[in-house]
Amino acid sequence: MNRVFLLGLLSVFCLTAQAGPQINVGTVYDYLDADKSTYLKRVFNSGDATAFVKVNVLEIIYDANGQPKEIPVEAAADGASRNGVMASPARLIVPAKGMQGTRLLYMGERDRERYFRVRFVPVVPEKEDEFAVSGEEREDYKKTLTAGVNVMTGFGTIFFVRPKDARFATVINETDKRYELRNDGNTVVIVDEFKSCSLTKETDCGATTKHHVLAGKTFSFDKEKGREYRFFLIEGNDKKNLRITSR
Repeated sequence: MNRVFLLGLLSVFCLTAQAGPQINVGTVYDYLDADKSTYLKRVFNSGDATAFVKVNVLEIIYDANGQPKEIPVEAAADGASRNGVMASPARLIVPAKGMQGTRLLYMGERDRERYFRVRFVPVVPEKEDEFAVSGEEREDYKKTLTAGVNVMTGFGTIFFVRPKDARFATVINETDKRYELRNDGNTVVIVDEFKSCSLTKETDCGATTKHHVLAGKTFSFDKEKGREYRFFLIEGNDKKNLRITSR
């Protein structure tokens, strides 16, 4: 496969431990449709202690060589608002066995598709963190963690913001030996649950993978004889089940 942009999952921030908060942010990839400006993201805590979570947002920019870099989302020149995504609230107090939500708000022009990494980072609250807890509550929480914290793991998700005039235009070129899917639209399409299986042995399948094909990019693979390639092609709300056979 070539020229496929895989936007990866970030999983970071571990501390030594034995009990405590354990957060889960659900899906790794989220999409803001063309007619929406806000997206509700839920954070779950299956642990036995309260989770204090910071939400950080970085924009993913691709250079001329197609290499990604992450930059902070900055305030507009007038200081009144941001041009990009912000999380509201950006500080979450998630009770044990509970859930809290933050809204990802997009502000600015929607003339092109943009990509953001949203990090959910569990922390031990400090005064400068601006969590709504007293000094006494902070100290009590630290003592609880010291008594036996296990793992505090943060997660990074990828947030796709589609342009206002989102347009899907997927072009397929196929020969006996090769399959190519080109995204001629202006927003990401998804090749989901992609796998290669033997035509004669159902259990002989390769790994299942997910691919994001950005606007102007291509997803392709060489076809091997005796194999069937299965995947879902997702264009916004439209989902097609495709099977490509090579005999």
